[in-house]
Amino acid sequence: MTEPQDAIDSATARSERDPRIDERTAGEIQEGIPFIGAGPGDPGLLTVTGKELVEAADLVVHAGSLVNSELLSEFCADAEQVSSIGKDLEELVPLMRDAYEDGRTVVRLHSGDPAIYGAALEQMDALEHEEVPTYLVPGVTSAFAASATLRTQLTLNGVANHVAFTRPQGKTLDIEEDHINEFVEMGDVTTCIYLGTHAVGETMDRLLDEGHDPETPVTAVYHASWPDEDIVEGTIATIGEKLEDAGYRASAMVVIGDAARKAGYERSYLYGDWANREQSEADD
Repeated sequence: MTEPQDAIDSATARSERDPRIDERTAGEIQEGIPFIGAGPGDPGLLTVTGKELVEAADLVVHAGSLVNSELLSEFCADAEQVSSIGKDLEELVPLMRDAYEDGRTVVRLHSGDPAIYGAALEQMDALEHEEVPTYLVPGVTSAFAASATLRTQLTLNGVANHVAFTRPQGKTLDIEEDHINEFVEMGDVTTCIYLGTHAVGETMDRLLDEGHDPETPVTAVYHASWPDEDIVEGTIATIGEKLEDAGYRASAMVVIGDAARKAGYERSYLYGDWANREQSEADD
């Protein structure tokens, strides 16, 4: 087997466009191993295409406890199921390659959407280097599930014109790469923090040190769309302690900004002046 890093280096060094980009669209079932977003938790939030693919699979390599066991038992009962937790590329790639070359239908199931803080591409490039075709099937990311749970939008007219998907500094993100302060400072940004439940208190302390309003709303949705889903509401000054008291150290989507509470938004132009203008022009 080719060293995974060599495959990644080879893929990133290419300058030509992959011809499949012009031949296929997202949602199409294609030749090869699909990398599927399982969604945030609730089995019903798996896409129709994703459901069709996992139901037909002989081998499902999944993201362990990050994928709801109900989804696996409901849609993948007849497949061999292997958790990727604790396995590195040197183990995962041959596992999927060999099964595919043996004629088995293989599915790689990631949590949420693989495009958001996933590690799908390095697996895909390593498999492609082994002449095993791959493709992506989108899923519902946890920020969207949290928004639905909170019965709001991440963008609201007059409140938030932008959304930032981010994560705090830590083992895989250097201090200078942490831009949460800048996003919050912009004012009209809904900041969605992934992979940072354990560091919420520290993150909020840094925001306070930077002079942000301690009353800025912060809402954490633990296990969005799971049966044990929970909502913890607070502010920059209080959310860290509240999450600590709740005992949550992982699996919470943290949303900073007024949009999470539907505070002070304005009527949109889409169903107001803009729509009326369009109708007036049609009547003239």
